[in-house]
Amino acid sequence: MPQPLIIEAGRTEGQYWRDVWRYRELFYFLAWRDFLIRYKQTYVGVAWALIRPVLTMFVLTMVGKFGKLPTGGAPGPLFFFCALLPWQFFSTTLSESSISFVYNANLVSKVYFPRLVVPTSSVIISFVDFLVSAMFLVILLFYYRFVPPAAIVFLPFFVLLIFGASLGAGLWTAALTVKFRDFRFVVPFIVQFGLFASVLFPGKGHLLYSLNPIVGIIDGFRWCILGGENVIYWPAFAASIIGVTFAVITGLWYFRKTERVLADII
Repeated sequence: MPQPLIIEAGRTEGQYWRDVWRYRELFYFLAWRDFLIRYKQTYVGVAWALIRPVLTMFVLTMVGKFGKLPTGGAPGPLFFFCALLPWQFFSTTLSESSISFVYNANLVSKVYFPRLVVPTSSVIISFVDFLVSAMFLVILLFYYRFVPPAAIVFLPFFVLLIFGASLGAGLWTAALTVKFRDFRFVVPFIVQFGLFASVLFPGKGHLLYSLNPIVGIIDGFRWCILGGENVIYWPAFAASIIGVTFAVITGLWYFRKTERVLADII
């Protein structure tokens, strides 16, 4: 029988990271609750996690076809869906993290627990959507009879990178939205602009464009899954490593700084 989760008040600063582990079950509880709320009383349920990227894939495929955008020798739908898979994970985390404390205001203002649990649970639920969408990618590979190259073994590394990028950005948006409520209206513009600034083109040969850390991760997904002309552009790869590391470190720093006064200003 699982042990009951007890939320206590008044833990010391030195025990914070121990508390994060101690309240690990709260990660799953909040993620599962948000998952149920999101898809409760919907006709297609969790399929919404698949419908959004699939419809976006069709739109981008048509844009790529009429705009004669390069696809590295891969079918258009595969080329764009390989990019949408990590982008959807990142953008969903941004959107969910920006409102995570608004939805949990009563819990945060009344009891003690490491506040890091709240935005991190948004990353977990976004990762579930990512896994659901990944199943459609497998279907596309079978449909086009496309065999991934040997580089597919490196795919978990790029999944870890997009997880880190999502976590770092999620911590920033969660903290900024608490301090500046207008910021939650900025996030949709960031997501919309980022879609076209990250997904449409490969990073190879465009140094300024590849400074966007998400571009290197998307290129990595395409390299692992599609191969062929979709190769790693090393400046973009380096920018991704540096950008993700910077986002996680500074995100944790700024979130911990904001967390001290979070219950007072929420």
